[in-house]
Amino acid sequence: MNFILFDMRYSFLILILLASCSKVSKPIVFTSVEVSEVYTDSLSIRAIEIMGNSLAFAANKGTFGTVDLTTGKVRANIEKYHTTIPQFRAVAHTSNDFFMLSIESPALLYKTGKNGRMELVYVEEGEGVFYDAMTFLNDMEGIAVGDSIDGCLSIITTSDGGATWFKTPCSQLPVGIEGEGAFAASNTNIVTVGDEVWVATTSGRILYSSEKGKKWDVYTTPLRNDEPTEGIYSIDFYDNQLGVAIGGDYTNPNNASANKAITKDGGKTWELLADGNAPGYKSCIQFVPGSSGTGMVAVGFTGISYSSDMGLNWKELSQDSFYTLRFQNDSVAYAAGKNRISKLVFK
Repeated sequence: MNFILFDMRYSFLILILLASCSKVSKPIVFTSVEVSEVYTDSLSIRAIEIMGNSLAFAANKGTFGTVDLTTGKVRANIEKYHTTIPQFRAVAHTSNDFFMLSIESPALLYKTGKNGRMELVYVEEGEGVFYDAMTFLNDMEGIAVGDSIDGCLSIITTSDGGATWFKTPCSQLPVGIEGEGAFAASNTNIVTVGDEVWVATTSGRILYSSEKGKKWDVYTTPLRNDEPTEGIYSIDFYDNQLGVAIGGDYTNPNNASANKAITKDGGKTWELLADGNAPGYKSCIQFVPGSSGTGMVAVGFTGISYSSDMGLNWKELSQDSFYTLRFQNDSVAYAAGKNRISKLVFK
Protein backbone atom coordinates (compact mmCIF):
# COMPACT_ATOMS: atom_id res chain seq x y z
CA MET A 1 0.00 0.00 0.00
CA ASN A 2 2.78 2.42 0.99
CA PHE A 3 4.66 1.55 -2.19
CA ILE A 4 1.58 2.30 -4.27
CA LEU A 5 1.05 5.64 -2.50
CA PHE A 6 4.70 6.57 -2.95
CA ASP A 7 4.56 5.60 -6.60
CA MET A 8 1.45 7.72 -7.14
CA ARG A 9 3.03 10.74 -5.41
CA TYR A 10 6.24 10.28 -7.39
CA SER A 11 4.32 10.09 -10.67
CA PHE A 12 2.35 13.22 -9.74
CA LEU A 13 5.60 15.07 -8.92
CA ILE A 14 7.06 14.09 -12.29
CA LEU A 15 3.96 15.40 -14.05
CA ILE A 16 4.26 18.72 -12.19
CA LEU A 17 7.94 19.04 -13.09
CA LEU A 18 7.30 18.20 -16.72
CA ALA A 19 4.50 20.75 -16.89
CA SER A 20 6.71 23.38 -15.30
CA CYS A 21 9.53 22.69 -17.74
CA SER A 22 7.16 22.92 -20.68
CA LYS A 23 6.05 26.42 -19.74
CA VAL A 24 7.82 29.11 -21.77
CA SER A 25 7.87 32.56 -20.24
CA LYS A 26 6.30 35.07 -22.58
CA PRO A 27 7.94 38.45 -23.19
CA ILE A 28 6.32 41.37 -21.41
CA VAL A 29 3.85 43.30 -23.57
CA PHE A 30 3.98 47.07 -23.13
CA THR A 31 0.83 49.14 -22.81
CA SER A 32 2.32 52.53 -21.92
CA VAL A 33 5.55 54.52 -21.64
CA GLU A 34 6.66 57.04 -19.04
CA VAL A 35 8.87 59.83 -20.42
CA SER A 36 11.15 61.92 -18.20
CA GLU A 37 13.81 64.44 -19.20
CA VAL A 38 17.47 63.84 -18.35
CA TYR A 39 19.06 66.62 -20.42
CA THR A 40 17.75 69.68 -22.22
CA ASP A 41 19.53 72.21 -24.43
CA SER A 42 18.95 74.00 -27.73
CA LEU A 43 20.40 71.15 -29.78
CA SER A 44 19.46 68.59 -32.42
CA ILE A 45 20.60 65.27 -30.92
CA ARG A 46 20.54 62.34 -33.34
CA ALA A 47 23.32 60.11 -32.01
CA ILE A 48 23.52 58.46 -28.59
CA GLU A 49 25.34 55.44 -27.15
CA ILE A 50 24.84 53.69 -23.82
CA MET A 51 28.23 52.92 -22.29
CA GLY A 52 27.76 51.06 -19.03
CA ASN A 53 26.17 53.49 -16.57
CA SER A 54 26.68 56.45 -18.88
CA LEU A 55 25.00 57.74 -22.00
CA ALA A 56 27.28 59.47 -24.51
CA PHE A 57 25.93 61.83 -27.15
CA ALA A 58 27.02 64.16 -29.93
CA ALA A 59 24.91 66.80 -31.64
CA ASN A 60 24.97 69.89 -33.79
CA LYS A 61 26.80 73.07 -32.72
CA GLY A 62 29.89 70.93 -32.07
CA THR A 63 28.36 69.73 -28.81
CA PHE A 64 29.09 66.37 -27.21
CA GLY A 65 28.95 64.95 -23.72
CA THR A 66 27.84 62.29 -21.29
CA VAL A 67 24.97 61.72 -18.90
CA ASP A 68 25.61 59.70 -15.74
CA LEU A 69 22.59 57.39 -15.68
CA THR A 70 22.93 56.85 -11.94
CA THR A 71 23.31 60.42 -10.71
CA GLY A 72 21.90 62.30 -13.70
CA LYS A 73 24.99 64.52 -13.87
CA VAL A 74 25.65 65.93 -17.35
CA ARG A 75 29.05 66.85 -18.72
CA ALA A 76 28.99 68.69 -22.04
CA ASN A 77 31.64 70.33 -24.19
CA ILE A 78 32.08 71.90 -27.63
CA GLU A 79 34.55 70.75 -30.28
CA LYS A 80 35.75 73.19 -32.96
CA TYR A 81 37.89 72.61 -36.03
CA HIS A 82 39.66 75.86 -36.87
CA THR A 83 36.72 78.15 -37.65
CA THR A 84 34.36 75.23 -38.37
CA ILE A 85 31.76 74.09 -35.85
CA PRO A 86 31.08 70.40 -36.63
CA GLN A 87 27.60 68.96 -36.91
CA PHE A 88 27.73 65.50 -35.33
CA ARG A 89 25.18 62.82 -36.26
CA ALA A 90 27.14 59.60 -35.71
CA VAL A 91 28.75 58.14 -32.59
CA ALA A 92 30.18 54.77 -31.54
CA HIS A 93 32.21 53.28 -28.73
CA THR A 94 34.57 50.48 -27.73
CA SER A 95 35.39 49.29 -24.23
CA ASN A 96 37.93 52.07 -23.94
CA ASP A 97 36.96 54.92 -26.27
CA PHE A 98 34.14 57.08 -27.54
CA PHE A 99 33.97 58.21 -31.18
CA MET A 100 31.99 60.93 -32.95
CA LEU A 101 31.76 61.74 -36.65
CA SER A 102 30.54 64.95 -38.27
CA ILE A 103 28.46 64.91 -41.42
CA GLU A 104 29.71 67.18 -44.21
CA SER A 105 33.00 68.40 -45.61
CA PRO A 106 35.24 68.50 -43.78
CA ALA A 107 34.03 65.25 -42.24
CA LEU A 108 35.77 64.98 -38.88
CA LEU A 109 36.15 61.80 -36.84
CA TYR A 110 37.24 62.15 -33.21
CA LYS A 111 38.11 59.64 -30.51
CA THR A 112 38.77 60.09 -26.83
CA GLY A 113 42.38 61.12 -26.39
CA LYS A 114 44.75 61.96 -23.60
CA ASN A 115 44.29 64.69 -21.01
CA GLY A 116 40.51 64.54 -21.31
CA ARG A 117 40.41 65.98 -24.83
CA MET A 118 39.09 64.55 -28.09
CA GLU A 119 41.67 63.50 -30.67
CA LEU A 120 41.06 64.03 -34.40
CA VAL A 121 41.87 60.75 -36.19
CA TYR A 122 40.29 61.19 -39.65
CA VAL A 123 39.50 64.10 -41.95
CA GLU A 124 37.84 63.97 -45.35
CA GLU A 125 37.19 67.00 -47.52
CA GLY A 126 35.63 67.35 -50.95
CA GLU A 127 32.43 67.84 -52.85
CA GLY A 128 29.69 65.44 -51.81
CA VAL A 129 31.34 64.31 -48.57
CA PHE A 130 28.57 63.47 -46.11
CA TYR A 131 28.78 60.79 -43.41
CA ASP A 132 25.71 59.25 -41.84
CA ALA A 133 26.41 56.51 -39.28
CA MET A 134 29.11 54.46 -37.60
CA THR A 135 29.56 51.46 -35.31
CA PHE A 136 32.16 48.97 -34.04
CA LEU A 137 32.16 45.22 -34.54
CA ASN A 138 34.53 44.72 -31.61
CA ASP A 139 37.14 46.73 -29.72
CA MET A 140 39.49 46.86 -32.71
CA GLU A 141 37.35 46.95 -35.85
CA GLY A 142 34.91 49.72 -36.73
CA ILE A 143 33.05 51.00 -39.77
CA ALA A 144 31.32 54.20 -40.89
CA VAL A 145 29.13 54.87 -43.91
CA GLY A 146 28.44 57.97 -45.94
CA ASP A 147 26.73 59.12 -49.12
CA SER A 148 27.92 58.07 -52.57
CA ILE A 149 30.95 59.66 -54.18
CA ASP A 150 32.39 58.56 -57.54
CA GLY A 151 29.78 55.82 -57.99
CA CYS A 152 29.73 54.05 -54.63
CA LEU A 153 28.84 54.59 -51.01
CA SER A 154 31.55 56.08 -48.82
CA ILE A 155 32.79 53.49 -46.35
CA ILE A 156 35.71 53.93 -43.96
CA THR A 157 37.06 51.27 -41.61
CA THR A 158 39.52 50.84 -38.78
CA SER A 159 41.31 47.73 -37.53
CA ASP A 160 43.40 49.28 -34.75
CA GLY A 161 40.77 50.40 -32.31
CA GLY A 162 39.98 53.62 -34.15
CA ALA A 163 43.47 55.11 -34.13
CA THR A 164 43.57 55.17 -37.95
CA TRP A 165 40.82 54.97 -40.59
CA PHE A 166 40.97 54.11 -44.28
CA LYS A 167 38.46 54.64 -47.06
CA THR A 168 37.39 51.59 -49.06
CA PRO A 169 37.90 52.13 -52.82
CA CYS A 170 34.88 51.83 -55.11
CA SER A 171 36.53 48.85 -56.80
CA GLN A 172 35.85 46.89 -53.59
CA LEU A 173 32.26 48.07 -53.14
CA PRO A 174 28.97 47.44 -54.94
CA VAL A 175 28.16 49.83 -57.76
CA GLY A 176 25.98 52.58 -56.39
CA ILE A 177 22.78 54.13 -57.65
CA GLU A 178 22.88 57.79 -58.60
CA GLY A 179 22.14 59.88 -55.54
CA GLU A 180 22.27 56.91 -53.18
CA GLY A 181 23.20 57.62 -49.61
CA ALA A 182 22.21 56.74 -46.06
CA PHE A 183 19.99 59.03 -44.03
CA ALA A 184 21.84 60.75 -41.17
CA ALA A 185 18.71 60.70 -39.04
CA SER A 186 19.43 58.43 -36.07
CA ASN A 187 22.80 56.65 -36.51
CA THR A 188 20.89 53.40 -37.06
CA ASN A 189 21.30 52.56 -40.73
CA ILE A 190 24.31 50.36 -40.01
CA VAL A 191 24.15 47.22 -37.83
CA THR A 192 26.66 44.52 -36.94
CA VAL A 193 26.22 41.03 -35.48
CA GLY A 194 29.51 39.22 -34.96
CA ASP A 195 31.49 39.61 -38.19
CA GLU A 196 28.40 40.50 -40.23
CA VAL A 197 27.50 44.03 -41.33
CA TRP A 198 24.29 45.45 -42.80
CA VAL A 199 23.99 48.95 -44.30
CA ALA A 200 20.64 50.45 -45.32
CA THR A 201 20.45 53.07 -48.07
CA THR A 202 18.18 55.82 -49.29
CA SER A 203 17.53 53.70 -52.38
CA GLY A 204 15.91 50.97 -50.28
CA ARG A 205 18.86 48.63 -50.68
CA ILE A 206 20.77 46.60 -48.10
CA LEU A 207 24.52 46.19 -48.44
CA TYR A 208 25.63 43.05 -46.61
CA SER A 209 29.07 41.80 -45.65
CA SER A 210 29.82 38.52 -43.90
CA GLU A 211 33.50 39.49 -43.60
CA LYS A 212 33.59 42.71 -41.57
CA GLY A 213 33.18 44.88 -44.67
CA LYS A 214 35.87 43.24 -46.79
CA LYS A 215 33.39 41.87 -49.36
CA TRP A 216 29.81 42.96 -50.04
CA ASP A 217 26.54 41.67 -51.44
CA VAL A 218 23.48 43.76 -52.29
CA TYR A 219 19.88 42.92 -51.42
CA THR A 220 16.72 44.82 -52.32
CA THR A 221 13.76 45.68 -50.12
CA PRO A 222 10.18 46.65 -50.98
CA LEU A 223 10.41 49.95 -49.08
CA ARG A 224 9.38 52.84 -51.31
CA ASN A 225 12.13 55.20 -52.41
CA ASP A 226 10.72 57.16 -55.34
CA GLU A 227 11.43 60.54 -53.76
CA PRO A 228 14.75 61.86 -52.37
CA THR A 229 13.15 62.02 -48.92
CA GLU A 230 12.07 58.35 -49.03
CA GLY A 231 14.01 55.18 -48.35
CA ILE A 232 15.25 53.21 -45.35
CA TYR A 233 15.90 55.46 -42.37
CA SER A 234 16.70 52.78 -39.80
CA ILE A 235 17.39 49.06 -39.43
CA ASP A 236 17.96 46.71 -36.53
CA PHE A 237 18.79 43.01 -36.23
CA TYR A 238 17.79 40.85 -33.27
CA ASP A 239 20.26 38.18 -34.40
CA ASN A 240 21.96 37.40 -37.70
CA GLN A 241 18.68 36.25 -39.28
CA LEU A 242 15.86 38.41 -37.91
CA GLY A 243 15.94 42.05 -38.95
CA VAL A 244 13.57 44.97 -39.41
CA ALA A 245 13.66 48.15 -41.49
CA ILE A 246 11.61 51.33 -41.31
CA GLY A 247 11.43 54.54 -43.27
CA GLY A 248 8.86 56.62 -45.05
CA ASP A 249 8.94 60.30 -45.94
CA TYR A 250 9.42 62.99 -43.31
CA THR A 251 7.76 65.51 -45.62
CA ASN A 252 4.65 63.29 -45.71
CA PRO A 253 4.86 61.48 -42.36
CA ASN A 254 1.34 60.02 -42.35
CA ASN A 255 1.95 57.96 -45.47
CA ALA A 256 2.36 54.42 -44.12
CA SER A 257 2.56 52.56 -47.42
CA ALA A 258 5.61 50.38 -48.05
CA ASN A 259 7.63 51.88 -45.20
CA LYS A 260 8.14 48.88 -42.89
CA ALA A 261 9.63 45.45 -43.66
CA ILE A 262 11.01 42.36 -41.97
CA THR A 263 13.63 39.76 -42.91
CA LYS A 264 14.03 36.31 -41.45
CA ASP A 265 16.95 35.18 -43.60
CA GLY A 266 19.67 37.67 -42.77
CA GLY A 267 18.51 40.38 -45.14
CA LYS A 268 18.34 38.37 -48.35
CA THR A 269 14.57 38.78 -48.66
CA TRP A 270 12.15 41.24 -47.07
CA GLU A 271 8.38 41.34 -46.57
CA LEU A 272 6.31 44.45 -45.93
CA LEU A 273 4.79 44.90 -42.48
CA ALA A 274 1.44 46.55 -41.67
CA ASP A 275 1.41 48.04 -45.16
CA GLY A 276 -0.79 51.11 -45.26
CA ASN A 277 -1.31 51.08 -41.51
CA ALA A 278 0.37 53.31 -38.93
CA PRO A 279 3.03 54.08 -38.10
CA GLY A 280 4.08 56.19 -41.03
CA TYR A 281 7.47 57.87 -41.12
CA LYS A 282 9.88 56.94 -38.32
CA SER A 283 13.58 57.71 -38.06
CA CYS A 284 14.64 54.89 -35.72
CA ILE A 285 13.56 51.34 -34.90
CA GLN A 286 14.94 49.00 -32.24
CA PHE A 287 14.11 45.49 -31.09
CA VAL A 288 13.14 45.17 -27.44
CA PRO A 289 15.88 43.16 -25.66
CA GLY A 290 14.74 39.79 -24.38
CA SER A 291 11.59 39.78 -26.50
CA SER A 292 12.72 36.97 -28.83
CA GLY A 293 12.37 39.49 -31.64
CA THR A 294 8.64 40.01 -31.17
CA GLY A 295 8.95 43.43 -29.54
CA MET A 296 9.86 46.55 -31.54
CA VAL A 297 9.83 50.26 -30.74
CA ALA A 298 9.96 52.94 -33.44
CA VAL A 299 10.42 56.65 -32.80
CA GLY A 300 10.30 59.81 -34.86
CA PHE A 301 9.18 63.39 -34.56
CA THR A 302 5.69 61.89 -34.91
CA GLY A 303 5.87 59.97 -31.62
CA ILE A 304 6.63 56.55 -30.13
CA SER A 305 5.08 53.40 -31.62
CA TYR A 306 5.29 49.81 -30.36
CA SER A 307 4.65 46.34 -31.75
CA SER A 308 4.54 43.11 -29.73
CA ASP A 309 4.08 40.75 -32.71
CA MET A 310 7.06 41.35 -34.99
CA GLY A 311 5.58 44.42 -36.59
CA LEU A 312 2.26 43.00 -37.73
CA ASN A 313 0.29 45.38 -35.50
CA TRP A 314 1.32 48.66 -33.91
CA LYS A 315 0.17 50.89 -31.08
CA GLU A 316 1.08 54.53 -30.50
CA LEU A 317 2.32 54.82 -26.91
CA SER A 318 3.18 58.52 -26.95
CA GLN A 319 3.24 61.59 -29.17
CA ASP A 320 6.57 62.68 -27.69
CA SER A 321 8.98 63.62 -30.47
CA PHE A 322 12.37 61.90 -30.77
CA TYR A 323 14.91 61.11 -33.47
CA THR A 324 16.77 58.12 -32.02
CA LEU A 325 16.52 55.46 -29.31
CA ARG A 326 18.69 52.96 -27.41
CA PHE A 327 17.56 50.33 -24.91
CA GLN A 328 19.37 49.98 -21.59
CA ASN A 329 17.47 46.81 -20.67
CA ASP A 330 14.19 45.09 -21.53
CA SER A 331 11.98 47.92 -20.26
CA VAL A 332 14.13 51.07 -20.04
CA ALA A 333 15.44 53.04 -23.00
CA TYR A 334 16.88 56.47 -23.69
CA ALA A 335 15.77 58.61 -26.60
CA ALA A 336 17.10 61.85 -28.05
CA GLY A 337 15.67 64.49 -30.33
CA LYS A 338 15.12 68.20 -30.62
CA ASN A 339 16.48 69.94 -27.53
CA ARG A 340 16.45 66.90 -25.26
CA ILE A 341 17.48 63.45 -24.10
CA SER A 342 14.83 61.50 -22.18
CA LYS A 343 14.45 58.32 -20.20
CA LEU A 344 11.67 56.03 -21.41
CA VAL A 345 10.22 53.47 -19.00
CA PHE A 346 7.95 51.02 -20.78
CA LYS A 347 5.18 49.41 -18.74
